[in-house]
Amino acid sequence: MSETMIALVTGANKGIGYEIAAGLGSLGYRVGVGARDETRRETAVGKLRALGVDAFGVPLDVTDDRSVTDAAELVERLAGRLDALVNNAGISGEMGPGWEQDPTALDLEVLRTVVDTNVMGVVRVTNAMLPLLRRSVSPRIVNVSSSVGSLTRQADPDTEIGPIMAVYAPSKSFLNALTVQYARQFTGTNILINAACPGLVATDFTGFHGSRTPEQGAATAIRLATLPDGGPSGSFFEDDGVVPW
Repeated sequence: MSETMIALVTGANKGIGYEIAAGLGSLGYRVGVGARDETRRETAVGKLRALGVDAFGVPLDVTDDRSVTDAAELVERLAGRLDALVNNAGISGEMGPGWEQDPTALDLEVLRTVVDTNVMGVVRVTNAMLPLLRRSVSPRIVNVSSSVGSLTRQADPDTEIGPIMAVYAPSKSFLNALTVQYARQFTGTNILINAACPGLVATDFTGFHGSRTPEQGAATAIRLATLPDGGPSGSFFEDDGVVPW
């Protein structure tokens, strides 16, 4: 088996996901670029290879069971195991005026769609990749979350947390809670799992609002994906340290 470390990043064709893939690649990881759109996926792979990254494309729709199963089989064929899984793929859901999501006027289909991607998608991918992660000496899982999923910050009237986001923010709270449950399940194993907040990054996801670059947004996830043995698990981090639940 190759000693090269193997990573898979979902939603890696652009933005923060691409920069996570690039950052791991610069550290010598062989990186699977998970993405639904074939053209964007292969464009990202080409850009990464031009940077010297050993990248390969992984067709992956996190909302589709068959797609996720096929992705796991592809990673097994191409790499044989997985050392780091970064669950980055996510959506915000439709926004209303003022870039808000009013809880009194929620479209339940939007809520279902966001949860299917941001929460159920993480479960699908994580559980499908677990047999490959268990073959690693030091497996790491990172769930890309957001500080808007912090109930502590959301409930504090003195904390500036941005607009009301009654779909996206709870989906990240749900993801955070799941991260803790996975960490409890992995107690006594060599699997470390944590959540990462990239901050407000200027990408198409945010309408290019935000003071942070995608490279800056990727930094915490890269650090958590490369934690040494004995590192934290079941925690939520941003650049400045731990984010309160």
